[in-house]
Amino acid sequence: MPPATAGASAAQAREHLVDLLAPLVSAAGYDLEDVAVSAAGRRSLVRVTVDADGGIDLDAVATVSRIVSDALDEDTHGGTVLAGSYVLEVSSPGVDRPLTEPRHWRRAAGRMVTFQSKGRTITGRVLTVDDHGTTFEVGDKSQTIAWADLGRGKVQVEFNRSEKE
Repeated sequence: MPPATAGASAAQAREHLVDLLAPLVSAAGYDLEDVAVSAAGRRSLVRVTVDADGGIDLDAVATVSRIVSDALDEDTHGGTVLAGSYVLEVSSPGVDRPLTEPRHWRRAAGRMVTFQSKGRTITGRVLTVDDHGTTFEVGDKSQTIAWADLGRGKVQVEFNRSEKE
């Protein structure tokens, strides 16, 4: 029997796990960013990515790991979604995670980002985020872009940023 998904497609397995885990992770005070299931030898590898305003630390990862592990162990669909044993990895998203949701942009406040807007690629610093969109510092001007006009973004790693900025 294949380890990752017995009787369920990978998309169905992911959807089931997101539906199962999202409310539990949310109740603990975190955001479920992603769930991925893949084969790892005779086991399934379950990767769960979580985040929160202010980031997450190792204590948060441990808390979420216990919550997710308990939920997976008790899941009545476990036989069809995760066949046999599994390895669980819980982590925070890396700096290369695309900014796609308002909460991602809010958490990037103060950071330099590159993003798409109306077919153009723009690089600027995230100043503020609200219900209407995001305000950026682009060059020496501030520019507000509505959510409808804001495409995916990516945080730029800054090695030489001074403390006064």
